[in-house]
Amino acid sequence: MKVKVVNIEGKDTGKSVELNDSIFGIEPNEHAVYLDVKQYMANKRQGTHKSKERGEITGSTRKIKKQKGTGTARMGSIKSPVLRGGGRAFGPRPKDYSFKLNKKLKVLARKSALSYKAKNENIIVVEDFAFDAIKTKSIVNIQNNLKISDKKSLLVLTGVNNNIYLSARNIKGFNVALVSELNTYVVTDNNKIVFVESAVTELNNMFN
Repeated sequence: MKVKVVNIEGKDTGKSVELNDSIFGIEPNEHAVYLDVKQYMANKRQGTHKSKERGEITGSTRKIKKQKGTGTARMGSIKSPVLRGGGRAFGPRPKDYSFKLNKKLKVLARKSALSYKAKNENIIVVEDFAFDAIKTKSIVNIQNNLKISDKKSLLVLTGVNNNIYLSARNIKGFNVALVSELNTYVVTDNNKIVFVESAVTELNNMFN
């Protein structure tokens, strides 16, 4: 699959890049995408939620009223969950939500996500560029030139470029990532994926 290369002004450069069919042209596996996104989100959970149960509440252990003859329900502890200030019944406890997936499945999921984007023509390739200074307006101009200002977009670079990253940091719905950091969640979470030309080559080499 060939995609035209445009510059940051949105104009055709006359060049094109080959998107490897083994990465961008496979039959997407929806379940693999689901599992990989589920794992990504589960692994980000801290799992530190905790509430005190009746055995952890500070308070007297005396029986607060006699067992019989009061006309009301029996009550044995001031720390009972039915009383205000008592412990919580079956409250949350710290838990590790992370789980593992096979490497081959994770690779399949990433390829499936990229194939979805390619199939729906949501991949744009631009010439490699760099900023001499931090300027948010430069990123806004690129968005307008590529006609993606109204869509959540991801710019994929080959190496760390602080000027580009800091210029894009304040723009809602515009994200920057390295090609080595590309994962299924990031790809599916953005409407448009903008690759710099060298990132496509690096991505092909990474999967091969």
